[in-house]
Amino acid sequence: MRFLLLTFLTFLTLNADTVYEKGKRLYKQKGCGGCHGTKLEGMHRYPYLANRAKGFLTYKLKRFRSREADNQQQEMMIPFAMNLSDDEIDALTIYMNEYVDETSTKRYDDSFYQEGDGGS
Repeated sequence: MRFLLLTFLTFLTLNADTVYEKGKRLYKQKGCGGCHGTKLEGMHRYPYLANRAKGFLTYKLKRFRSREADNQQQEMMIPFAMNLSDDEIDALTIYMNEYVDETSTKRYDDSFYQEGDGGS
């Protein structure tokens, strides 16, 4: 019986998302990237979110959830935040606060050297 319980708990921890990964998934599911960018860099007049203070982000999302905004542009966030739970806000703010850009390691090979005159 203990073996089954231990196996079950091990299986759960191996498949469990980190809070950062949960926040990343929520960011994509909720469509945040449409205005704030896929790299949280902000687009047009929408603010950047990458590496902002967690307390500030939590404060803003909870205000939007309770239908409070400082100006008309911020009112756009209210429908997105209304259905967020405290756990989802926590995961989103951890993702935004600890964001690390995952750039591709594939690069153009600039070490190519052409021999001759290029063909004539």
